[in-house]
Amino acid sequence: MSDREKTFVDDIDRELYDFRFDSTDSYRLESGLTEEIVRQLSKEKNDPGWMLELRLKALDIYNKTKMVEWGPDISGLDMDKIDTYVRSNTTMKGKWSEVPEEIKETFERLGIPQAERESLAGVGAQYDSELVYHNIREDVKKLGVVYTDLESAMHGEYEQMIKDHFMKLVPPTDHKFAALHGAVWSGGSFVYVPKGVKVEIPLQSYFRLNAPGAGQFEHTLIILDEGADLHFIEGCSAPKYNVANLHAGCVELFVGKNAKLRYSTIENWSKNMYNLNTKRAICDEGGKIEWVSGSFGSHVSYLYPMSILNGKGSSCEFTGITFAGKGQNLDTGLKVVHNAPETSSVVSTRSISKSGGISTFRSAVTIMPAAKKSRSTVSCQSLMVDDISRSDTIPAMDIRTPDADVGHEATIGRISDDAVFYMMSRGISEEDARAMIVSGFAENVSKELPLEYAVEMNNLIRLEMKGSIG
Repeated sequence: MSDREKTFVDDIDRELYDFRFDSTDSYRLESGLTEEIVRQLSKEKNDPGWMLELRLKALDIYNKTKMVEWGPDISGLDMDKIDTYVRSNTTMKGKWSEVPEEIKETFERLGIPQAERESLAGVGAQYDSELVYHNIREDVKKLGVVYTDLESAMHGEYEQMIKDHFMKLVPPTDHKFAALHGAVWSGGSFVYVPKGVKVEIPLQSYFRLNAPGAGQFEHTLIILDEGADLHFIEGCSAPKYNVANLHAGCVELFVGKNAKLRYSTIENWSKNMYNLNTKRAICDEGGKIEWVSGSFGSHVSYLYPMSILNGKGSSCEFTGITFAGKGQNLDTGLKVVHNAPETSSVVSTRSISKSGGISTFRSAVTIMPAAKKSRSTVSCQSLMVDDISRSDTIPAMDIRTPDADVGHEATIGRISDDAVFYMMSRGISEEDARAMIVSGFAENVSKELPLEYAVEMNNLIRLEMKGSIG
């Protein structure tokens, strides 16, 4: 039976993501979270003293902070059974040919080297807790652009810059899993784009979690100087195991005066993953942050990228889609804080739920007293494919000045039987008709994604929709 003939999700061959290799880790810290484990991790990472101090403070905050109680149930996540650090049997390579064959095959099958050759200025590939490959094109490097692993950068000329910015946007006091991240973070990328430099083609990081029962805690730190321009792409996936895995990464984005950053993510974690990621950007005068977000995987997600519009005329655009299938509870959305005059935010999201999946969209827009003549528009649309799924919208707006223009629009609906009937009368099968309707519903997101990720997103929708009939 071919893929096109399959009608149940259980029949679908998801080999692209669910393949896995026997664990190749040469070193793994014991499960759980203690001061001894954090000190050992810091020693393995060769941290400078200030980083060890930050880790220990974060651990103390983690132990004193209550578990999240307001969102999806995460009681199945037992930190005593999570390995916080797994290092593969390799060091980071600058040449693809030097990466061990097993790891190389993983990323080859995910299309990363091909994407690098065809359309990327630089690539970082993380496997479990460590970057295994990092490279940047010479012509981009000559512009003064820095794109490297965070650990190496902390021991060079950018150490002070990193110290000044690391976990300043997302402090360990933010929430329990931010504190956890601060204590056990490992891997991730550091990007610095100098004043006036426009990187014409994207940089990309790809995160692959291969080990069962492990956590991944990468930290991405991007700093754009005045007038800089960058598109950064992030991809994530993992094979499915029958034990819980955890992703609690952190992204901190600093957008300088009149700079522009687009941050695109396609997240397709397996359905045993708890995705508790934190992303935050701050924009100076005239700066712009654009988020493009696709959330397709994980068992439970808490994900709310935040934009702080700190300078006059700064702006945020957020375009996102969430697809919750069987066994998934995806709680996603965004936060925007308008701190200065004439700032603007435009939000457009789509959420799809099927086969009992739960999709919740939360938005929090705050317009401070100083943010006069600011504008914010939030539009969220939800589509339920069947009568056993659920979709909720929870908007919050805190407007502290009368001199602002704010709007919110939300719609929740189901696939029209009339539309399906019309398409079937034109010779299209019912399952293909439904898949086409969902793809059209998601088009505003897919057209914003880099080509290979738009194709990936549409393939994921097609495969999932094949399971909605029969």
